[in-house]
Amino acid sequence: MSEIDFFLQDKFNEECGVFGAINVSNASEVIYYGLHALQHRGQEGCGILSTDGTDMYQLKGEGLVTEVFKESNLLSLKGNIAIGHVRYSTSGGGGIENVQPFLFRHHTGDFGLCHNGNLVNSRELKRFLEIQGSIFQSTSDSEIFAHLIKKDNQTNRLEAIKQALNRLEGAFAFLAMTRNKIYIMRDKNSLRPLSLGKLNGGYVVSSETCAFEVVGATFIRDVLPGEIIIIDENGIITSDFYAKKTYKNMCAMEYIYFSRPDSDIEGINVHASRKETGKILAKEAPVDADVVLWVPDSSTSAALGYAEELRIPAEMGLIKNRYVGRTFIQPSQAMREKGVKMKLSPIRSIISGKRVVIVDDSIVRGTTSKKIIELIREAGAKEVHMRIAAPPITHPCFYGVDTSTYEELICARHSIEEVKNMINADSLAFISQEGLLNAIGRNKLCLSCFSGKYPTYIYQDIKEANKDGKF
Repeated sequence: MSEIDFFLQDKFNEECGVFGAINVSNASEVIYYGLHALQHRGQEGCGILSTDGTDMYQLKGEGLVTEVFKESNLLSLKGNIAIGHVRYSTSGGGGIENVQPFLFRHHTGDFGLCHNGNLVNSRELKRFLEIQGSIFQSTSDSEIFAHLIKKDNQTNRLEAIKQALNRLEGAFAFLAMTRNKIYIMRDKNSLRPLSLGKLNGGYVVSSETCAFEVVGATFIRDVLPGEIIIIDENGIITSDFYAKKTYKNMCAMEYIYFSRPDSDIEGINVHASRKETGKILAKEAPVDADVVLWVPDSSTSAALGYAEELRIPAEMGLIKNRYVGRTFIQPSQAMREKGVKMKLSPIRSIISGKRVVIVDDSIVRGTTSKKIIELIREAGAKEVHMRIAAPPITHPCFYGVDTSTYEELICARHSIEEVKNMINADSLAFISQEGLLNAIGRNKLCLSCFSGKYPTYIYQDIKEANKDGKF
């Protein structure tokens, strides 16, 4: 990530997205369009692995989907079975060696693997495997899982996978591929979304349902918590479970920020839930104002709901420059100071002389919120009120989200009143945790970044490293 992009992205970043296809003609082309629909989940690298039943073909690189794949090189990815991945690096680190899918060569059969999420016991597992003689080529959790499968020394591949999955703790959605099958796996807490669809007699699987619309697939169902789905070259589907106890702890930030508005997560549309979040936020924290603005783009739905509930006009008062995010120059300090102005431009005629409410999806460090309020005030606003469609983020996430340390989370160290003064808002309010659950229409979600109550055991070395500011 460039320095400008880091300065502007005062947000969480999702680690990655996965997409797979089996018994689909020219599978790599379908994967290409699927990954393009999931590009928002990772912009640092992407890859596709395919098979024609005899050989496996791999292509991956750093950059966006449209930069890595061209019509000419997609032709080299032969076969009707393929898996693909878009990556945003977190604790695993960047570099081409961490771009997925991975291809593993083994005397029992070659296989490919990619995943979305993060293992909280990865350090312990890696130490265990290294003592057993494993040598790692990357820092990715996917490679740990691959070694575990082979270390279990089972003649039955499904049993080896189940035993390996039972050693994993954390959030994950795995896709594995052999020359004639695809294995689809979701963690027992269902922290990350994963859905199955049908396409022209074959099947596709995706981190988000929005990709099904792009490739013309029909949604079948969500992959269940702790489930392993196996689809073979004959279209036969087998379902099994590796865990006896499963839970529905979907990450709340999937609804709030990560997923595209046109995706459905476990039967709930993202846009609809965000709009309802805005309505409930308006009931919990109303304000007398002349206009409601959203911060492009993930807070648009919430801002519309907020404005609708209070019968205040919603306007596009901030324009996003979509050509700033990716840059290959190292900006000077002077350029960094102008970072937000390069990314967002206020419409003075909408703002000048008005009492303005800005609705945003979250506040992480507070840097961007402060700069946006400065822009709005410079554009002539009489008052600037901030409303956040998420509770205060007070704890780090260990499940595959690029979160900050406690020291960098502004709401972990300061009261709401203090944060209001620090970002120079006339008022500041966040939706309550109860309000968020009611808006989404669920009685349970992973709210750990708001509450500090984690759905899995958090290993001591991670907690200690976090205290030291390493995570």
